[in-house]
Amino acid sequence: MNDIRRSILWVVFGLSMVLIWDKWQIHNGHKPTFFPSAAPAVTAPAASNGQPAAAGSGSVPAAGQGAAPAAAGETPAAAPGAVAQRHEVTTDVFKLVFNSEGGSLIGAELLKHAEATRQSKDQSEKPFTLLTQGGEHIYVAQTGLIGGNFPTHKTPMTLVGNPTALTDGQNELQVRFESAEVGGVKLVKTYTLTRGRYDIGVQHEVLNAGGQTVTPQLYLQLVRDGSKLSSETPFYSTFTGPAVYTNEKKYQKIEFANIEKNKAEFIKSSSDGYVAMVQHYFASAWLLGDGVARENFARKIDNNLFAVGSITALTAIEPGQSKGVQARLFLGPQEEKVLETIAPGLELVKDYGWLTILAKPLYWLLEKIHGFVGNWGWAIVLLVVLIKAAFYWLNASAYRSMAKMKKINPRIMEMRERLKGNPQAMQQEMMKMYREEKVNPLGGCFPIVIQIPVFIALYWVLLSSVEMRNAPWLGWITDLSSPDPYFILPLVMAVTTMIQTALNPLPPDPLQAKLMWLMPLMFSVMFFFFPSGLVLYWITNNVLTIAQQAVINKSMGVPLKFSMPNFKS
Repeated sequence: MNDIRRSILWVVFGLSMVLIWDKWQIHNGHKPTFFPSAAPAVTAPAASNGQPAAAGSGSVPAAGQGAAPAAAGETPAAAPGAVAQRHEVTTDVFKLVFNSEGGSLIGAELLKHAEATRQSKDQSEKPFTLLTQGGEHIYVAQTGLIGGNFPTHKTPMTLVGNPTALTDGQNELQVRFESAEVGGVKLVKTYTLTRGRYDIGVQHEVLNAGGQTVTPQLYLQLVRDGSKLSSETPFYSTFTGPAVYTNEKKYQKIEFANIEKNKAEFIKSSSDGYVAMVQHYFASAWLLGDGVARENFARKIDNNLFAVGSITALTAIEPGQSKGVQARLFLGPQEEKVLETIAPGLELVKDYGWLTILAKPLYWLLEKIHGFVGNWGWAIVLLVVLIKAAFYWLNASAYRSMAKMKKINPRIMEMRERLKGNPQAMQQEMMKMYREEKVNPLGGCFPIVIQIPVFIALYWVLLSSVEMRNAPWLGWITDLSSPDPYFILPLVMAVTTMIQTALNPLPPDPLQAKLMWLMPLMFSVMFFFFPSGLVLYWITNNVLTIAQQAVINKSMGVPLKFSMPNFKS
C-alpha cells in the first residue's frame, strides 16, 4: 500500500510537470499534450509592394458560401501615377497609421504600454506596436466590398480634411476616407476615435452612383503573419492566432497550422459575435452589431500570411441610394474589465484554457486585493495566503497523514529489509501496521489532488494578465512578467522546494526516494526562465506549506528533521 501511495503521489506531481513541460513539447515541434499553441515560427515575407494580399481566390462566391475578399491582383488597379500615402493620427491611447490605399489601418502603437519590458535588455520606452506593415512583421486591419467590381482595400481613397490628433478637451475625432466610383459604387469609411477607448467606431457608407441596382457585400478582415512572439521561451508558450466567437459555440481558437491544412473548425454563419487575432497580452477584433448576419472566414493568403474576418451582405441599393453598416475595431491590451464592457465574450481573448471557470474568480479576487495594496506582487502573495487559508483544514489532513507515515517510516524500512524475500508476508505485516497506527497511506494524496486545478488556474491567471507586464514588486523586481534578472527568486524557490521535499517521508524504495528528490530539483530549474510573478506565487505557496507542515509535525510529536536518500547506493 505504501508503494501504491507513493505511485499516486508521483502521478499527481507528474501531472503538474506535464502541464508545464507541454510547452517544451510545442517548442520542439511535437503535438501539445493539453494546451494548444501557435504554429512554429516562420519568417513573414512582405509582398513586393509592401502590402499583404487579401484573402480569397479567383472567383467571388456569394455570401452564405464561405465567401472571402478577392485576391489583390484581381481588384481594380490604382489610377496611373497614384501613390499610396500614410496618415498618422494620435489620441491619448493610440498612435495610428492609415493608408490611403483602401483607407486601411496599417499601424497602431499603444501609448500606455511600452514596447519592451522593464527587465528586458532593451530598456526603450517606445510604445508597444500592435499593428504594423513593413519589415518581417505584418499585421493590418482592412475592409472593402465584394460581389462585383466595387471598391476594396486596394482601391485608392482620399482623406477628407487633415485630422492629426485628439486635442485637449476634445472627446472624439473622426477620420474619413472616400473612394472614387468603382463600378458605379462609392465607398466612404469613417473612423471615430474616442478618448480613453481602445475600440474604434468604423462606419461604412455605400453609395450607388450608377444606373443599376447593386447588392455588394462588406468584408472586414485582420491580416497577420504566422510568426510566434519573440517573448516566448522554450519553457512556456501562449496562443497566437485567429479566434471566432459566437453565441452558439462561444470562443473558438484557430491554429495557424490547422488553417494551412484546411482543418480549421469554427462557426461559419452567425448573426452575433466577433472575429479576432490574439497574441500574448494583446488582441484585435472586428465587431459587427448583434443581429447582423455574417459569414466568418479564416484562411491562408500567401506564404506566411493569414486572414480572419467576416462578410455581411447589404440589401439591394437602388441608383442614387446608399446603405450604411456600423462596425467596431478593437485594438488593445487584454484588460478583462475593459473587454467586458465592449462586447459580450470579448474578455475570452484573455485565454485561461479549460480552467476558465476557476481562473475568472481568481483574477477577480486578485484584482480586488490589488485595489487595496496597490502592488501586483503583494497582491499575488496575499492571494496565495487566502487560498492556503481556504484549504487549511484539507491540507492539515494531508500533512497529518504524512506525519504519521514519517513516524512509522523507520519500522516500515526495517520490516521491508527483514521480509524482502517474502512479499506476501511483507504486505500482510504492512497492512497490520497501518491498522494499528491508524494510518491511511492514501490520506495525503486526495487533498493535494483537489487543490491542483486551483493552483494551475492561478498559474494561467498570472501568465495571461497584461497587468503583470512592467508591474514592479520590490527592489530588483521591476517587471513581474519577466524572469528575475539576478535569479534570486528562482534560487529561493529551489531551496524552499528542497526543504518541502525533505520534510516528507521517504519512500521505502531507494530508487523512488532518489527520484523524489531529483524531480523537484528539475522542476525548480525550469522556473529560472519563468516570469517573476509566477515564481513569487510558487515561493509563497512553498513557504506556507513548510510552515503548516512544521506546526502539524510538532503538534503530533514527530521530530522535524530532514529525510535524505542515500545517493551513494
